[in-house]
Amino acid sequence: MMKLNRPLCTFSLLAFMVLATSRGYSCRTQATLLVLASSTGPLAAQGTPDPWWKHAVIYEIYPRSFQDSTGDGIGDLRGITQRLDYLQSLGVDAIWLSPIYPSPQVDFGYDISDYENVDPQYGTLADFDELVAEAKKRNIRIIMDMVMNHTSDKHPWFVESRSSRTNPKRDWYIWRDGKGPGIPPNNWESVFGHSAWKFDATTNQWYYHKFYPEQPDLNWRNPEVEKAMFDSVRFWLDRGVAGFRLDAIPTLFEDPQLRNEKEIGGVNAYGDLNLDNSYTDNLPEVHDVMRRLRKMVASYPGDRVLIGETYLPNIQELDKWYGGSRHDELNLPMDMQIGFTNKLDANLLRQRIEEVETKVHGNQPLVVFDNHDNARSWNRYGDGVHDDAIARLLATMLFTTRATALMYYGQELGMVTTTPTRKEDVKDPIGVIGWPNEKGRDGERTPMQWNASKDAGFSTAAATWLPVPPDYTTINVQAEEADPNSLLDWYKKLIELRRTNPALRDGEPQMLDPTNPNVLSYLRKGPPGSPSVVVSLNFTAQPQTVSLDLAGTGIAGVNIMTLMTDDASLQSTKSLTHIVLPPFASWVASVQ
Repeated sequence: MMKLNRPLCTFSLLAFMVLATSRGYSCRTQATLLVLASSTGPLAAQGTPDPWWKHAVIYEIYPRSFQDSTGDGIGDLRGITQRLDYLQSLGVDAIWLSPIYPSPQVDFGYDISDYENVDPQYGTLADFDELVAEAKKRNIRIIMDMVMNHTSDKHPWFVESRSSRTNPKRDWYIWRDGKGPGIPPNNWESVFGHSAWKFDATTNQWYYHKFYPEQPDLNWRNPEVEKAMFDSVRFWLDRGVAGFRLDAIPTLFEDPQLRNEKEIGGVNAYGDLNLDNSYTDNLPEVHDVMRRLRKMVASYPGDRVLIGETYLPNIQELDKWYGGSRHDELNLPMDMQIGFTNKLDANLLRQRIEEVETKVHGNQPLVVFDNHDNARSWNRYGDGVHDDAIARLLATMLFTTRATALMYYGQELGMVTTTPTRKEDVKDPIGVIGWPNEKGRDGERTPMQWNASKDAGFSTAAATWLPVPPDYTTINVQAEEADPNSLLDWYKKLIELRRTNPALRDGEPQMLDPTNPNVLSYLRKGPPGSPSVVVSLNFTAQPQTVSLDLAGTGIAGVNIMTLMTDDASLQSTKSLTHIVLPPFASWVASVQ
């Protein structure tokens, strides 16, 4: 395939236009791709054979909560466009947008009723095209969220499917007879509580839904489903998106025999028996689909990327999602084993970082600590006393390991989880269903905090779709940009260091002091002629003394220079022996 991340002289403009015309691209799309083809700035990743996403900082935006441009209390596409300069100043390479498609908004966009348009509350396709074009000017790409497991029950496909047992689209979804009056086909449970089957009186059958009843699962054993979904992927690729984050992708297939899942003891937050999900999650057939999807996406220019929402039990399963040694499935399945340990355990994190560095056949790791489905890392890892230092420590891990870095809006500010205190204030349906044991995901989806004005600069509405957290008067972009010691400044400096330091960009990783239960230390070996980088992170509330032995690494370690630290006492460190790390301190140094 043509690689548009190389100088344009590798192929002729005439050949490019012939290709675009033969694929039936619109004039608008041809223009967008031509701009991509002729890029000679950082977006073109000149001087390196690596795909752009290997070294990228990817920034997840929850569009409802980023910036409201219309005053209705809900964020939108034009609002995101207005904030692109901020993202550029932060050092973002790509934006992942949570779903912006037309939707009844039962699951706030993850219930899609039209895969090839924009929901009016977010704007129009013209607004989307403007976002892509303006982001391109700032060397930022756009990644779409693609939900392939299910549609909305208002999607025309499902409306047809439920209309009769003989409808041509009946087999596009999973319909079965129950075991008796009011008894579903088996014991499968929804991720969002209770039975995964809903009875439909129109045809007296049950349909399967892994998530909400309003999100019926597609039947991926029907090749027509794959064709239709791949066509929707092409629609956005033709429009110039840089790739996709694939939602809940391990759940595409279910056991065709509908065998009951095994009970594993106890109950969940909804009061349901815990099941092992062995017949509804991560079935082997999904990998065939991923290989075909990867092949199709790879036929497009520009190193388009496939990212997976992959909550997996171990490194062996994660490796399968890359395609193992074949490297033919997802480019970047998310490694949830690192970012969601939810505890600062040096031994565990050392093990998991080392596993993804060494046991995925040389594929590129993707590390993430925050997203729209989990309480913010500030709350999951913080101790209530050293939260700011812990946030800096997590950021240091995110940007100094070999992994591609994925972050979530407001993470760089120290935004906190602000969970509703009353059931009547909950917007997320899983919080309504599971209250008070499960309070939903509203707390990590609150509006972005831009400044100390009304609604934190997010909106001019009398009320925003979720309330702005009370700490917005001090925790906001404007205040932190003016503070050289802010968390935002720490993020900016780390991202810039990662971008410009050869060892952090390409250096081979190696763990140091590997039996230390309190401090995580590692080396990134510099390429020939460049210094290496040492990172040391104190995971405890007590001072820790470490000595880092570089024997066997091929590095003498004579000259030590601190590159970044959040404690002044470490700034003048000149030796790798007897380094005293204050509580939760981060230290990054060059070694030569």
